[in-house]
Amino acid sequence: DGGAKLGGTAADAATRVMNNLKGEVEAGGLTMNDLVWVQIFAADLGDYAAFNEVYRSYFTGPMPTRAFIGAGHLLGDAHFEVMGVAVRKTK
Repeated sequence: DGGAKLGGTAADAATRVMNNLKGEVEAGGLTMNDLVWVQIFAADLGDYAAFNEVYRSYFTGPMPTRAFIGAGHLLGDAHFEVMGVAVRKTK
């Protein structure tokens, strides 16, 4: 959850939301490097740099296509909401 109610900095919220995304991707038998598209909604566009630093640490291969969108108020007073599409790569 990237919720402000959980406390911490924007980087803390980014870590929480990215850990949640990673858990969902891995539950599907994939890895973060299988993500091909990610959309990030941010309550504050000023948090871009903090989010980006955390975000980049979750990938070892090419980065997925993404959009970082200022959304104003998010449910649960979240800093961020993230969704993505992962595709199993064939060998």
